[in-house]
Amino acid sequence: MNTEQTYPAIDIPRPEHPNPQWQRSTWMNLNGSWDFDFDMSASGIDQRWFDQHDYSTTITVPFCPESELSGIGFTDFIPCCWYRRTVLLTEAELTGRVLLHFGAVDYLAHVYVNGVEAGSHKGGYASFSLDITHSVHTGENVIVVCATDDTRGQQQPTGKQCDQFSSYSCLYTRTTGIWQTVWLEFVPETYIEQARYHTNIHNATITIEATLHGTATLHVAASFKGALCGSVSVASDGGTCTLTLPLSQTHLWEPGIGNLYDITLSYGDDHVKSYVGLREIRLDGYRFLINGKSVFQRLVLDQGFYPRGIYTAPTAADLEQDIMLSKQAGFNGARLHERAFEPLYLYYCDLHGYLAWGEMASWGFDISKESSFDIFIPEWLQILQRDVNHPAIIGWCPFNETWDFNGRRQNDDVLRLAYQVTKAYDPERPCIDTSGHYHVVTDIYDLHDYEQDIDNFSQRYDDWGAGNAPIPELYPDRQHCEGIMPFFISEYGGIKWDPSHAEESSAWGYGQQANSEDEFISRYRGLTNTLLSNPRMFGFCFTQLYDVEQECNGIYNYDRMPKVDIAAIRSINAAKAAIERSVESGVCDTAESEA
Repeated sequence: MNTEQTYPAIDIPRPEHPNPQWQRSTWMNLNGSWDFDFDMSASGIDQRWFDQHDYSTTITVPFCPESELSGIGFTDFIPCCWYRRTVLLTEAELTGRVLLHFGAVDYLAHVYVNGVEAGSHKGGYASFSLDITHSVHTGENVIVVCATDDTRGQQQPTGKQCDQFSSYSCLYTRTTGIWQTVWLEFVPETYIEQARYHTNIHNATITIEATLHGTATLHVAASFKGALCGSVSVASDGGTCTLTLPLSQTHLWEPGIGNLYDITLSYGDDHVKSYVGLREIRLDGYRFLINGKSVFQRLVLDQGFYPRGIYTAPTAADLEQDIMLSKQAGFNGARLHERAFEPLYLYYCDLHGYLAWGEMASWGFDISKESSFDIFIPEWLQILQRDVNHPAIIGWCPFNETWDFNGRRQNDDVLRLAYQVTKAYDPERPCIDTSGHYHVVTDIYDLHDYEQDIDNFSQRYDDWGAGNAPIPELYPDRQHCEGIMPFFISEYGGIKWDPSHAEESSAWGYGQQANSEDEFISRYRGLTNTLLSNPRMFGFCFTQLYDVEQECNGIYNYDRMPKVDIAAIRSINAAKAAIERSVESGVCDTAESEA
C-alpha cells in the first residue's frame, strides 16, 4: 500500500498517514509540539481558555500527558487538560472543504477554531472529524482542544485504565486527552465522504456503498499487485450510491496470506486510495469457517500498551512489530483486548493476514443501569463504521466480562441491544455479546478459564469434546448454552512468570507463579494441548503476548524482549488441531450431522 505523505514530516512523531484504507494526498499532519496546560478544576471553559490563555508548557502530540514520550509524564488523575496549536493555511488549501480529524481523544473533547467552538465529541476510542471550512482563513489559525476525563465516575468506558492512583492487578496507567494522530484534510466541494465494501468470494465481486457530496461521476477501480482487475462508474447527484465491481482475478484474503486489492475512488476532483480483502466468514456447527475452510484460531491476548507511549505506539514499526512477534510465536491472530486499536494497526493485520477480534473498552462504567446503553452504543457504532472494511477483523466483541457492579447484576437488555445493533450494522461477522462470562445472546459461546492445573483443566473439557457431557458452564446461574454452537476458550493461561525472582516481587498474574522458564513452558504445553486436541474446539486465546506493567504473564517482557523460549512456544502452537484433522478425514461435527 502507498502511504505517501505530501507535507514534510521532519521532526513530526508518527508522521505516516493514520489510515491507509482511506487516504488522500491532500493532508497535513498536525502531530508534534502543542501548547499544553492542566485544568485540575475543569473550569477552563468558564474562564474562556479557548479564547485567551497563557499555557504553562508544551506537549508532544499524539502522546498522552501520562506518557514519557509526551514530554510530560504526569501519571496522577487528570480531570481536564487543554491543547493549542497554530496552523498556517494557504489560499490554495482553502478552495474546497477543510476537515479536521482526530484519531482519538479521551474522553469528552471540545474543539475550538479561532476562538469559536467547531464541535465536540464524546468517546475515548472512536475517531471523529469536523468540517471547519467556515472557521478558518488564509494565514495563521488557532486550534484549541479541551479534553475532560473521569476514570472513576463510572459514566464512561475506560478499559484497563486504572481507577486507583497506582496500577494494580490487570489495570494500568491511564490515558487522557489526545492519543492518536491529528490531521487536516483538504477536499473539493464535491467529494466522497465514506465507502463501505461487501465482498463475494463466489462471484468475485466487490459491492461499494458510497456516501457522496455534490454531483459528479463516481469511478471505482481495483488492482492487484499493479494489475488492473476491474472498474465501474456511475453518475450521482450525491447521497448514497451503490455499485458492484466484478473482478477479473480472484485472490482470497486468508489467514497468513494478506492478499489485498488496491482500490481507487474518484468523484469529480476528489481522489481516494483504499484497499479491500476478498474473504468470507461462516459458522458451521462447532466450526469457524474462513473462505469455507475450518480455521483453528491460535490467538493471543494483545492489550496494546507501550512502556513509553502507554496507549500510543512510539512508531508505526512498533505496531507492526507486535504482529510479527506474535506470528514468530506461532499465533495467527489476537483478541485486541479492552480497547479499540488504531486503524494503522488494523492495516498491518490486513497486510499480514493476521486474524483480529474487534473489541471495545467495556470496563469502567456501570452496566447495571439502563443509561449505560446511551453511554456505550453511540461510540461502539462509530467504531463499527470506522473498522468494518478491515478483512482481518473476523468478529466483534463489544463487552468483556460484564461482572456485577456493587452487588447489582448486569442489565441484560444492554447486552442484548448491543448484540442486535452490531448484527444490524454488520450481519457478515459473528458477534460475541460479552466475552467469557454471562452471555445473553451470542453467535459464539466462549469461556475464560485460568485454571493452572493441567489435569483439572483437561477434565473440564475432555468429556464434552468426546460428546459424553454437556458444554461446560463455569457460571451456570448466569451463563447457558443450548444446542450446537462454536466454542472456544477466549482467555486461558495467564501464567505468572517473573524471571527476576525478586523475593518481594510486585509482579501479578493468574494463579501460582511458575518457578522456572521450563515450568512456564511445560504448563503452557499442557494447557494448550488440551485445547488443540479437543475435536469440538475451534480456537484459543492465550493471556498474553507481553507483560504490561505489573502483570507478568506474557511470553515477552513489556519491552518486547523474549521472556521464554519463543521457538518452544511456536512448536507447541504448530500442532494440528483436532478440528482441523477431523475435516481432513471427512469427519466433521456440525449442526446438520447431529440433527
